[in-house]
Amino acid sequence: MNPMRGMLLAGSQSAWLRRQASRRSFVRRAVSRFMPGETLDEALRAATVLGGENMGVILTHLGENVTGRSEADAVARHYAEMVDRLIASGLDAEVSVKLTQLGLDLSPDLALEHASALAARAAGLRGRFWIDMEGSAYTEVTLDLYRRLRQEHERVGVCLQTYLRRTASDLESLIPMGAGVRLVKGAYDEPPGIAFRSRQEVDEAFFTLSCRLLDPAARAAGAWLTAGTHDPRLIARIEAHADAGGVPRDAFEFALLFGIGRAEQARLAGSGRRVRVLVSYGEYWFPWYMRRLAERPANVGFVFRKMIGG
Repeated sequence: MNPMRGMLLAGSQSAWLRRQASRRSFVRRAVSRFMPGETLDEALRAATVLGGENMGVILTHLGENVTGRSEADAVARHYAEMVDRLIASGLDAEVSVKLTQLGLDLSPDLALEHASALAARAAGLRGRFWIDMEGSAYTEVTLDLYRRLRQEHERVGVCLQTYLRRTASDLESLIPMGAGVRLVKGAYDEPPGIAFRSRQEVDEAFFTLSCRLLDPAARAAGAWLTAGTHDPRLIARIEAHADAGGVPRDAFEFALLFGIGRAEQARLAGSGRRVRVLVSYGEYWFPWYMRRLAERPANVGFVFRKMIGG
């Protein structure tokens, strides 16, 4: 593993660093490039702008591992408001939530209750309701709860991390269900027995799994690919594979983070590809931001240049 990546992932778990970063205006300035703000209103304004550029959105309220029932209930109420406002806006929008935000650490049944109520509410969205993936300790229970949700709610998708060695097997179990799958590389510090450690291995796994979701049998089963990557070489490989296989341009989509790869977002949308931008917001931005830097440690230099330049 890149030593810088290891340091960033370790730092993402530091409560002390989080407190210090939250007090520093230059850190907030750097973060503002990658998230529109801390409030739902700010996220919705960004979503409206993106909609005008022919891009869909995925909204997520940052947070994880709530420690009390009242906190989980409050998160569920916030997401319910988000869904209602997105439906009213008419935007091509989706919503993504972590199950630990909804009380998974307290009780899987509580998380499922909240997720099921939100999924039912989100049926009025133009897009999917996504269950996000967390560290590998949560993979099995997240997939179990997803499968239970999928029995009652058709337009519910799940995020899979291609750096996990188990993901190919997990995907094979989801394809017959016609699952919507958002592939990402993965942004947690996992041991080599659980996760691929080299960039090349992770990229190849991403490409292979994307191709599996695009093959005729998977598409006939109703499976859906949302490819969450900013890597232009990987995007180009997926585009070329899809075109060679005669996959319609509206039969899958790419998802990129707000503020990253803007030129690539515009190119994809301009070429007729389906594009979604993941818009993250909220006060719990520090761990998320550190993981985003860890995904591509070269971004650290960019951030420091932005800090110095104001």
